[in-house]
Amino acid sequence: MRWLDAVRPSSGCAAARTACLLRHPRSRMPAGGVGAALIAGEIRAHPLRTLIGILAIAAGVAMGYAVQLINRAALSELSSTVNSLMGNADIELRGPRAGFDEALYPRIAGMPEVAAASPVVEVDARVAGRDESLKLLGVDVFRAGYVTPNLVGRLDRPNGANRANRANGTQGTQATQGTKAPTTLDLLDSDTVFLSPAALTWLALKPGDTLAVQVGLASVALRVAGVLPASGDAVRVGVMDIGAAQWRLQRLGTLGRIDIKLKPGVDAEVFAHRIAARLPAGVAAVTPGDNAHRTSMLSRAYRANLNVLALVALFTGAFLVFTMQALAVLRRRAQFALLRAIGVTQRGVLWLVVTEGAMLGVLGAAAGLAIGFALAAAVLRYAGGDLGGGYFEGVQPRVHFDALPAAIFFALGVGASVLGSLAPALEAARARPARALKAGDEEAPAARLSTKRTVTAALLAIAAGLVAALLPPVAGLPVLGYLAIALLLLGGVLAMPAVARAVFALLPRSDHALPQLVLAQLANAPGRATIGLAGIVTSFSLMTAMAIMVSSFRVAVDDWLQLLLPAPLYLRASPGGDSAFLSPGDQTAIAATPGIARAEFLRATQLSLDARLPPVSLLARPIDERNPGARLPLTTAPFVPQAGDPPPVWISEAAADLYGMHPGQRITLPLAGQRVPFTVAGIWRDYARQFGAIVINASDYRRLTGDTRVSDAALWLAQGVAPAQAIARLRASVRGGQHLEFAQPGEIRAASLRIFDRSFAVTYLLEAVAVIIGLFGVGASFGSQALARTREFGMLRHIGVTRRQIAVMLAMEGALVALLGVLAGLTLGVSLAMVLVHVVNPQSFHWTMSVHMPWGLLGALASAVVVAAALTALVSSRAAMSVDAVRAVRDDW
Repeated sequence: MRWLDAVRPSSGCAAARTACLLRHPRSRMPAGGVGAALIAGEIRAHPLRTLIGILAIAAGVAMGYAVQLINRAALSELSSTVNSLMGNADIELRGPRAGFDEALYPRIAGMPEVAAASPVVEVDARVAGRDESLKLLGVDVFRAGYVTPNLVGRLDRPNGANRANRANGTQGTQATQGTKAPTTLDLLDSDTVFLSPAALTWLALKPGDTLAVQVGLASVALRVAGVLPASGDAVRVGVMDIGAAQWRLQRLGTLGRIDIKLKPGVDAEVFAHRIAARLPAGVAAVTPGDNAHRTSMLSRAYRANLNVLALVALFTGAFLVFTMQALAVLRRRAQFALLRAIGVTQRGVLWLVVTEGAMLGVLGAAAGLAIGFALAAAVLRYAGGDLGGGYFEGVQPRVHFDALPAAIFFALGVGASVLGSLAPALEAARARPARALKAGDEEAPAARLSTKRTVTAALLAIAAGLVAALLPPVAGLPVLGYLAIALLLLGGVLAMPAVARAVFALLPRSDHALPQLVLAQLANAPGRATIGLAGIVTSFSLMTAMAIMVSSFRVAVDDWLQLLLPAPLYLRASPGGDSAFLSPGDQTAIAATPGIARAEFLRATQLSLDARLPPVSLLARPIDERNPGARLPLTTAPFVPQAGDPPPVWISEAAADLYGMHPGQRITLPLAGQRVPFTVAGIWRDYARQFGAIVINASDYRRLTGDTRVSDAALWLAQGVAPAQAIARLRASVRGGQHLEFAQPGEIRAASLRIFDRSFAVTYLLEAVAVIIGLFGVGASFGSQALARTREFGMLRHIGVTRRQIAVMLAMEGALVALLGVLAGLTLGVSLAMVLVHVVNPQSFHWTMSVHMPWGLLGALASAVVVAAALTALVSSRAAMSVDAVRAVRDDW
């Protein structure tokens, strides 16, 4: 198999090996043994280049597959748990977070189509010592057994009690190890709770232990009597008797939902539509499908953006494959000409190069699937399923292999690699053997990249991208915004050969030998350099766009918090859940505490305006109707209601987008079971609630609902009173003050920005992957160029140029090419950032922001890329400079 050496760049005796191939009977075959031998020889000659290509594809596939697995696992676990808790119910009547009048239950249960109905109280309870809440459900065990049997607790009796009960034929009690044995009556006790396995693990409790939850500012102790039989493997939930829940959790007279089992033959959709008009305002009839859709909507935009970012890494990997294959084709141009001369067809050469790319894709995609699965398993185990977005708190799903996403990402990996190899393969197949066999012909195919046709295609792609950026979202997602980014990126890369040729031609000449050689090389033979620019421009433009978007978002959030946090001190009843609140007595005690000059209270609850969408937040707080901008970051001029108009409300940008609201419009909101008219008085910017928020004056809210509870307070301190003094006085003067949570504006901003950074952690990781792939592309580009220019280096060595001087020359070339790529990437990246900030972000999350340029960060990144490119070019060219000068030029003698 010595004839395999014909694929090595440094091999000699080309004529002898050509004659050997001519005598070989299989040499005319475009595939088979000859093709496999050539591919194997190329891999053996350049293992590092092959490994980089495989890793580039593997990185994109791994990130995309991991994101898909994590989100799918979290959604599947959450959906299965929702379905498990819904049991055999065909319809669920769900009301606002504050609940609805329990008088609705007998009317529903008595309908002829209803086989069974189960009332449920639902509260997100604050657990002592925990920031996250525990969902507590109150059920009627006699009704739940017919509709939601999974919500009927299983008694966990000690073994001694079980044997005694079986012997006596009773369900009596017995003392075992000092603990009262559970009985059937525990299902109805006012102090018992049944926890899911995940809740027991999270709380480090076991049956017989005590669970303390916060209600108002008081602590309520509940005894863990047993385990729920089926509530999902990863979601934390507890169940109590409905009467006990209404009493102990202060939900008297209200329900959170009603689970309905219909009689055979009754269509759930028809029944839900029929009873909609008979339900109180704010109560909706939802099916299991509606629940699944609403659950999916919680994180749909976040998941879509993560998937696109993962595809960006794959897209960058495709450019890297293109760069390596294009330069490899230039380097092996004479080899392909020999193959054509001995009878291999154009199609044979085409398939040879494409097969090489496909092999990279297959190996990279397979490795990416394995890495992605391992990465998803590690993330789910150690960080949870929310990927930093906070959408699946309390869910600890497990990763499962899914064949369909695996097949899709495998196909994407192979397709990206094949696509990256297609253009170089076409060029190799179209080359004329006679001209390609001549030395110095390598620049000809690269020069064709800057033809008028390519420039026209670049301009058309950029124009199409600008048009796509102006189009509305598709199904609520910025699909055309993503398309605009792809088209702008494609147009920018296609335009780079012409830009590089024009820029390098205008570079001033130098009187020094080495700079003159560098400038002459770039000006007279820019083709190979422009191929290497693709990876630099792609990675740096994406890096620039993401840096600008994240910086703009972060600055906007910080400015937004400063406007929303005017007071020097804030308190809340609890960091999470809705069981904690401040009663009117608590509010009076807080306002009367010495050192408190003024207190403004906030009531936060939720309303359902569309059963298929997550609820809208309702914030009741004091607002000066003549100057609402003092408390709200308005994006429009305030609308002043006239005399006789309904009371005003101020809606967030998300509410305006999702529900088509605008200033001056009259809307109705479901409050206290009635539809109450309001006037939209303005739109404000809200970065905390993706599915909308509505602000109402606290006095209007109390008058219309009779609800006097609040959850938060903003406190202005008397002169000379320090926050620490005020906190100590409040804890002493308010009953249950030890449960209060205090924070100063700086602390709230810092915590919010930490959450922001955590939510963008995956974005930073994917951005880093794209940059690393781009730097790999620089290394592969200059390494291939150095190998292709060995005869040039040999000639320079013959006329007295040292290896060190050649190294300096290559480093200068790498720095100049990278500098051009960075400048072009910066220009293109700013354009991509405009699309991200003004199109993708508003269409995904329904909020707007101003652009903030992180010049310091961009300058540091640009400098790092230029330096890295120079060093990478230097390191990658060592192999070419080590070739003996005589051997390098002997083919020209």
